[in-house]
Amino acid sequence: MNFIEELKERELFYASTDEEKLVEHLGSGSPTTFYIGFDPTADSLHVGSLLQILLMVRLQRRGHRPVAVVGGGTGMIGDPSGKSAERKLLDEESLNTNVKGIERQLSHFLDMSEGPTGARVVNNYDWLGRMGYIEFLRDIGKFFSVNAMIAKESVKNRLTNREQGISYTEFSYMLLQSYDFLHLFKHEGCTLQMGGSDQWGNITTGIDLIRRLEGGVAHGITIPLLTTASGTKFGKTEAGTVWLDAERTSPYQFYQFWVRTEDADVIKLLKNFTFLPIEEIHALEEAHNAQPGARIAAKRLAEEMTRMVHGEEGLQAAQSASKALFGGDLDALSARALEECFEDVPSFALDADTLSEGVPLISLLADSGFVTSRGEARRLMKQGGFYLNNKAEQDQELVLTRAHLLADRFMVLRAGKKRYMLIKTA
Repeated sequence: MNFIEELKERELFYASTDEEKLVEHLGSGSPTTFYIGFDPTADSLHVGSLLQILLMVRLQRRGHRPVAVVGGGTGMIGDPSGKSAERKLLDEESLNTNVKGIERQLSHFLDMSEGPTGARVVNNYDWLGRMGYIEFLRDIGKFFSVNAMIAKESVKNRLTNREQGISYTEFSYMLLQSYDFLHLFKHEGCTLQMGGSDQWGNITTGIDLIRRLEGGVAHGITIPLLTTASGTKFGKTEAGTVWLDAERTSPYQFYQFWVRTEDADVIKLLKNFTFLPIEEIHALEEAHNAQPGARIAAKRLAEEMTRMVHGEEGLQAAQSASKALFGGDLDALSARALEECFEDVPSFALDADTLSEGVPLISLLADSGFVTSRGEARRLMKQGGFYLNNKAEQDQELVLTRAHLLADRFMVLRAGKKRYMLIKTA
């Protein structure tokens, strides 16, 4: 199976330049140097970017050489593709911070070792920042037809939006990205650019520039922009963007994002994001259809993705935190993990100093509003339906102290299987 066939099988193919010539080019026996660009709008990439990263990994595993271009230069301009409004431009210091963060993340996924297929991460500010405006217009700008640029989908969509339109700054983005491809063709031997379907116009103008200036042949591949079955943008939640950086999105939150995948999306996402054989994905689909309530496919997706991004240790931490919601052991969880696990349950603030003297459990249950009265608290405990820190507790005379705190800050109250309250000390 060639690379294009693999993409089609995994529902990752949208369009390419001449498919027959491209397959021949990738199958020549020599490594093809290819690139994908990443926008440095933050110091971390997100799950939407992950599809592009894994596209590079797939082709590198086939014996080809990735160049990841972090747009320190183009990031100062802003890509209008897929945008309804011009975004706020970042200052140079912020861009440099973001570029370094993205470089670190990319090195986690790509094989950066020396050799013919070793990946490189480059910053396009290194060549765009040195070029003067007059020089760029003279040597590059003359090869672009404004008529053709206006006809590109990414520009045309903005021109029809009378409220926002498109600035000259963003209009220039296409020229800069085309020049990136030309520069990489000349200095890295790069003959293939890949990206999302919204990048098709930028990719083809780069190919045309290489043909005009160098008489060279270059290729392009695009993959579909990922949306959920309900039509919403992939990677966005009520809490916001799902980041690859564990400090922005913890392994637990990351794991939960994938576990909560809708049934209509889970098999497609297994194909798109994981490296599981298609036969195994089909088996997971059958298991899911047989027992939809067991969430077998979604749990496997969450496991594969969390291990890939956060390693085995991150996966174990995420699974331990997830089990806590279903009566698992809470003692080993960090303060952050506890707060994240129970962020959606009611909470009650308790003055930590009162624990030095001791707080009767019965009083806390009533005062926090977990139960309506001390009498109800006694009945709940007598019937065996109360749990403190996920451990059954029937001692109605228990006095709580700091020794009962989890991670020196929290206590978890539970009635039955699903009713929780988080006690926070301050």
